[in-house]
Amino acid sequence: MTTFDIGNGNVLLWMFEFFLFALWFWLLIVIFSDLSRDPDLSGGVKVLWVVVLIVLPFIGILVYLLVRGGGMARRAERQQQALQQQVDQQIRAAAGSSTSAAEQIAQAKSLLDAGAITQDEFDRLKSKALSV
Repeated sequence: MTTFDIGNGNVLLWMFEFFLFALWFWLLIVIFSDLSRDPDLSGGVKVLWVVVLIVLPFIGILVYLLVRGGGMARRAERQQQALQQQVDQQIRAAAGSSTSAAEQIAQAKSLLDAGAITQDEFDRLKSKALSV
């Protein structure tokens, strides 16, 4: 007899077991990432959760999802918003100017009034500010 005997369903059982193992492993990764991103938990509580998840893996996952599952989406959303803010700040820094078009035109107008730039330079700065 081979290990993969199709006649009595061993292949299907093996595929089902593999699916459950992959699901269990994915849940562990999700839970560990949720534990690491939560600033409200102390280090000791995080260690206790990790020990429970390692010693009693299936029961630990179910208990974690029952106890802390409701906040997992909020914590993931908070982290996503923080990452988006960092990306936005980097984009603004790379663009070189975080001022609005009105502020840029007002600065150019003050330079024109002070005589530091000519009317042509003011018009060019104004069109550049409006095109952004």
